[in-house]
Amino acid sequence: MKHIGENVVRIEAEALRALADRIAGPMADAFDRAVELVHACRGRVVVTGMGKSGIIAHKIAATLSSTGTPALFMHPVDAVHGDLGMVVRGDVVLALSTSGETEEILRLLATIKRLQVALIAMTGDEISTLAGEGARATPNKLSTLAAAADIALDCSVAKEACSLGLAPTASTTAMLALGDALAMALAEKRGFQEEDFANLHPGGKLGKRLARVESLMHTGDAVPRVTPKTNMPDVIYEMSRKKLGVATVVEGEKLVGIISDGDLRRLLEQRGKDVLDLTANECMTRNPRTISGQEFAATALALMEEKKITSLVVVDGNMKLEGIVHLHDLWGTEMM
Repeated sequence: MKHIGENVVRIEAEALRALADRIAGPMADAFDRAVELVHACRGRVVVTGMGKSGIIAHKIAATLSSTGTPALFMHPVDAVHGDLGMVVRGDVVLALSTSGETEEILRLLATIKRLQVALIAMTGDEISTLAGEGARATPNKLSTLAAAADIALDCSVAKEACSLGLAPTASTTAMLALGDALAMALAEKRGFQEEDFANLHPGGKLGKRLARVESLMHTGDAVPRVTPKTNMPDVIYEMSRKKLGVATVVEGEKLVGIISDGDLRRLLEQRGKDVLDLTANECMTRNPRTISGQEFAATALALMEEKKITSLVVVDGNMKLEGIVHLHDLWGTEMM
């Protein structure tokens, strides 16, 4: 049994290696044209497939959508019973079929052509091999779907990982990888950034990890604040009352310094009870480490770890105090 599992993975890995070689070589032009076509699309990418290919199509549509390319899945059977209405001019159809002869997919071709919608096919046709025989692959050597497509992408595999050669295994793995390659190339071309990804993933673990500081920080009356002239007993009271381990020192709304519980301990060790005769201005740390509310929670955590602190003051570009983010606030983001 161990060898069966190992062989399945090795066969699928070899299929992926061969696919990568095609993308880097004989299929490079077709792949680049597919990227350009989808990038220029004014509508959405409508991904369709039947059976196991349909499951892969679902995933490709989801990956495209989550990386900045609007996409949806259309079931080919539902399509011929009304769902074809979701395809409009300006869209691009991405059709998956290992054989290229899936009846449910072929029924859609007439409508796709009538709407003048661009069609990209992912099939098991050995297009790269055919083109390498000394001439471009001719339609009569291709499956019906590949021949009808504006761009046909080669998802052929040497063999399936199934010992009977029947269950879609290596072929669906290759389709999935090619869909990911297309999505990532498009994301790169669009200049898709971490903040774009965060905006599209507000929920779940990813959303928590990519949360903005402004969504986690303490604001308003929850922020301990004093003026430079505040006496230290009142500073200590404010710190204790707000329970964030720091007090911000502000002039108007502008941050001029902070006093942390660590600062207090060091002052008490050095000066004893004389500390109580001082003002916040005499005890504060000037030019403290701050962060923008637009930064990611992960950035705040990295700064806290680097500086070995438990709180960061949140300010705008003019040093106006906006809030405080505490280490405890980051625990819920599942980064720790």
